[in-house]
Amino acid sequence: MRYTDNGAEDIKIAYIGGGSRGWAWGLMSDLAAAQDMSGSVFLYDIDREAAARNECIGNKMKDLKECRSAWNYKAVETMKEALTGADFVVISIMPGTFDEMESDVHAPEKFGIYQSVGDTTGPGGFMRALRTIPMFEEFAAAIRKYCPQAWVINYTNPMTVCVKTLYRVFPKIKAFGCCHEVFGTQKLLGLALEDIKGIQGAQREDIRVNVVGINHFTWLTAAQYKNMDLFPIYREFALKYRDEGFGEKADENWLNRFFDSREQVKLDLFLKYGAIAAAGDRHLAEFCPGSWYLKDEETAHSWGFKLTPVSWRKEDLKNRLARSERLYKGEEEMTINQTGEEGVQQMRSLLGLRDLVTNVNIPNCGQIPNLPLGAVVETNAHFSADSVRPVFAGPVPQSVYPLVSRVCGIQEMTVEAAMSRDLELAFQAFCMDPNMELGLKDARILYNTMVENTAKYLTMYQ
Repeated sequence: MRYTDNGAEDIKIAYIGGGSRGWAWGLMSDLAAAQDMSGSVFLYDIDREAAARNECIGNKMKDLKECRSAWNYKAVETMKEALTGADFVVISIMPGTFDEMESDVHAPEKFGIYQSVGDTTGPGGFMRALRTIPMFEEFAAAIRKYCPQAWVINYTNPMTVCVKTLYRVFPKIKAFGCCHEVFGTQKLLGLALEDIKGIQGAQREDIRVNVVGINHFTWLTAAQYKNMDLFPIYREFALKYRDEGFGEKADENWLNRFFDSREQVKLDLFLKYGAIAAAGDRHLAEFCPGSWYLKDEETAHSWGFKLTPVSWRKEDLKNRLARSERLYKGEEEMTINQTGEEGVQQMRSLLGLRDLVTNVNIPNCGQIPNLPLGAVVETNAHFSADSVRPVFAGPVPQSVYPLVSRVCGIQEMTVEAAMSRDLELAFQAFCMDPNMELGLKDARILYNTMVENTAKYLTMYQ
């Protein structure tokens, strides 16, 4: 990498999971729009064919008239080739297949446990963690060996345990996890400002917030627009929409959109606890006792959100594979539309091309004083040249501390169990999840079933 009058060029980005048919395409678009950066992206994936297709798709973007920055894409055979000399490492992988995720999400339903996502917490998130952590041990060791000074950006869930594993293996790693869930809450605050006060045009970036918590269970303890405190406005908004939700009603059309919600969980949690829950309802519901919002599918519907079946994800994968084929053959052209994700903006900041304050997941060094030091937490951080410094966020509010600290402790225990290959300790963590409203006998049956269903990814635990 070297600097020029216009920015930085010859940047090397290593993409682990570079065969992605989602995040990778978004990154390609954002890079093409960043006119003060250029370089190469090395795509590594266990699915070599998928990475090779993305190489072709990415290199075609240089010919688009909207392209402001030409990047070269290269699919490689080994992680070593991707990582050696990298300035940045992006990790975005699927730990296992949707067959394993089908067990994660649906096996617990036989015991009355329902999950709206199943990739972060709950029994599904836990099993996903057991598959993912050994992979991240390998990534961290390779980064330590081949590019120890690189900045590492993780998008993989379960976010918290992935980032924690990177630091456990390589304590000097420069890694952080990115998640856009807070962005959605900032947008909702802008809509509340318009709905209650008639003030239009507030952009997400104009809503300044203090972020505290853990990934997908984040909370805002302050929110401002210009000199306006948004908490009283949001309270009025929450009281107005608490019963029917904000957004489209639950008609037949809405019920077919698995990722939409009417924000009722978010509003309910605010009215209960006085802090703004800052993730999507589908994630927030899974961190609370199952009887609250996820007692069954009908309960979820009554709170304005849906459970996402893995059958839908499998069908969506077919559609993305078909699109990959069209893009590869030139039957469809990529478009350059900035995604709203901040990974490229974070890279620009770390290169010293701008400053940025945004929410990230990094180890707690005191930015949240009432959560354990070293636990991975989500707060704002200041990005500047070769530096990510967490912003002091203050304590998790006492009203939600029991909910947040419990899950934080389970996540720490999960990483310990996985890295020590201790399936009995893992079972103890599994049982402690707020969704596991089961007796120990049934919990053991469910645990053994789910372990067996993902056994081929757990051979290192034997």
